[in-house]
Order: sequence, then C-alpha cells, then structure tokens
Amino acid sequence: MFAATVIVTVAATLSGCSGQADKKASVHPDWSYNAVIYEMNVRQYTPEGTFAAAAEHLPRLQRLGVDVIWLMPVYPIGIDQRKGTLGSYYAISDYCAINPEFGTMEDFEKFLSGAHDAGFKVILDWVANHTSPDAVWESERPADWYVRDSLGNTVTQYDWTDIAELNYDNHDMREEMRNSMRFWLDKGVDGFRCDMACEVPMDFWRETLPELRREYPGTYYLAEGENPELHQGAFDASYAWELHHLLNGIAQGKKGAADLVAYIEKDAAACPPEAFRLMFTSNHDENSWAGTEFERMGDAAEAMAVLTFTLPNGQPLIYTGQEMGWNHRFEFFEKDPVPAWEENEHTDFYKELIRIRHENPALAAGEKGGAFEVVSASDSVFVFTRTLPGNQVTVSVEMCEPWVWDISVD
Repeated sequence: MFAATVIVTVAATLSGCSGQADKKASVHPDWSYNAVIYEMNVRQYTPEGTFAAAAEHLPRLQRLGVDVIWLMPVYPIGIDQRKGTLGSYYAISDYCAINPEFGTMEDFEKFLSGAHDAGFKVILDWVANHTSPDAVWESERPADWYVRDSLGNTVTQYDWTDIAELNYDNHDMREEMRNSMRFWLDKGVDGFRCDMACEVPMDFWRETLPELRREYPGTYYLAEGENPELHQGAFDASYAWELHHLLNGIAQGKKGAADLVAYIEKDAAACPPEAFRLMFTSNHDENSWAGTEFERMGDAAEAMAVLTFTLPNGQPLIYTGQEMGWNHRFEFFEKDPVPAWEENEHTDFYKELIRIRHENPALAAGEKGGAFEVVSASDSVFVFTRTLPGNQVTVSVEMCEPWVWDISVD
C-alpha cells in the first residue's frame, strides 16, 4: 500500500522532469547533463604530488570514463597559522598563483592542455569566503577588504585559525574576486566548485556567475552547499549533503526506503526542476574527517553508489582512490599519497556505472532527465524507474544485506 501511494506522489512532484524535457533549450552546458565528476587531490595523487605526475594518469581516467576533473585548490597556502607541515588547501595566500608544492604555472597549463586534449573538462576549487591571514590581499589591499575585530585583527570562523574572513561589504574586493576568477577562465578552465558558497552573500553569486557565463560560454559552477536559493540565478549544481547522510544511515540500518522517498519528494518540492544535485559516497571532507565509504557504509558502499548515479537530478562524484577501493583516510595537512594505482573489481564497478550513465539519457540530471517513479519502497528493497520516450531505466537496490543491486534498460 505504501509503495502504491508514493508512485502517485513522487511522480506528480517530479513532473518537471517529464518526457518532454529533452526538447527544451539547455539551462546548463550541454556537456554537463550526463557528466560524471572526478575530484582529484593532487597532493596525494602520486608520490611526487605534482601536476606533471598527475598528468600521467589522464589515460587511466580516460579508460575509467569520467568527464570532469575537479582539482582541489591549486593556489599557494599561507604560512601564518598554517596547520600541519603543508597546510590546508583552503587557506589561500594568492588567488592568481600556483602552489609550488604542485609545480609551476607552466606545469598547470600543460596539465590543463593535456586534460582538454584527452576530452576532459577541468574545474577549479574556488575559496571566495576567506584567505590565509598572510595573504597578498591582507598586506597589499585596504584593511576593510577583511572583516576585523575592534582591535583591527582579521577574524576567523569556527576553529579555522588559519584563515581570515573577507568583507563582502567592500565592492572593490568583490570586483577583484571576480577578476581573479577571470584570470583562470582566461587560461581555459571550465568553471569552479565554490567552497562554502552559502557563507558568501548570494547577491555576489547572482551578480558574478551570470556575468562570467556571458563572458565565458559553456562554463559550469558547483556550490558547496545545498540551500535551494543557490539555484536562483546562480549555480548549476549544489551538494546533496542531506542525501549523503541519509545514505550513511541506510547503510548502517538506521534509515530505509521510506526515508529516501521522503527526501526525494522534499528536495523536488524545494528546488527548481533544472537544479543539479552533487551526489556522492565520499569526497575530501568525508574521507579525511568522517572516514572512507567502507568505514561508514561497509558492504553497502556499492549499492549506495548506484543510487548516486541514478536518482533524479543527481550528478555523481568519484573521489581520488574510490575507483580502486582505496580504504584509507587521507591526511589533510601532510603528504599521504596513494601507494599504487591498480585497476581491480572496484574499477570495473565504476566503469560500468559510468557507461550506464552515459548511454541512458533518462539518467541525465536536471530538466533533461527522465521522469522518476517509485515502483517499490519496502523495508527490504527500493525499486524505481527513470523514463524518457524510448529510454526507461529500472533500478533495484536492496536496503539490507546482501545489498544486491540491479540496473536494467528497456
């Protein structure tokens, strides 16, 4: 009885993702709808931890089938209040330079060119909320480019003692931030993943991102944050954080299919139909601070990954090492590289998911994706379809041991 009820409710809620959506003009870059994003941690990617060494892995990533390489911050890291030996990637001292740990600007440009030649899009991690306390801006720009306390000291958020918060009431700072983004777009990057996007005033994003899209057509912008407001005249995609924690709960036996359906209904009601939601079982934050997908999800890790590739509006993410089942928490402030890259059953699993994603337009994100309908949502199994004219994908995922999953195409 429950399953029959949710068929009506969810199908009606997601009517914006109808079979007619493929006839509409694209809201996002054409390349983005079925794209799979790969987050590259350059520091830990190879023993060398450089762009030159990472570039040697581009053929392997081609074989994997991912479309977009998201580079974690590539910029110099501050010295003042630095955490650990190498510091946090997110404590930036210069927005328009390269972290010497990774190589030179020429090395970056060669990596970017090689990635483009191999068919990848490349997006950069952008940290607009703050810099390091000893950033170039702090010493060379007016004091009111930063939020300061009564003594004139820069301020920090949370326990982030290695950063200084920027002052978005200063219009000159805003324009320089836009120009810094243009610096990299002029080099040919394909967009940005914007760190802590909800901490930056929305009017900055609404002014900046449409302007950058006009100047650099086909660029793409991902927000770290899940507030539906992020999609109102600003970002292409945002994080599905709530879904991620729900998947952890399902894997741990604390949540079930009914909770998943409730989430999908709620998110569809809150967001415009064209919104992309980044879906993942791991990323740099979760891996280093909450544990690997195997620690959090155990034997359910693959089944939960299947959902990230097939749920409505989802844009799937693979983090460094997931494609080989690397069950290790990366150090965040120290060197801790992947010891070896060997293709195995985990690689085959992700290759198959990526192939299915690419070959089935019904699985596209946003307004071009297929209509979503729940077939069964019991305590033991979750079955749903994604449908466009001429393409129906049926996904079945067990909600308990042995976590069997199946994807069939009609």
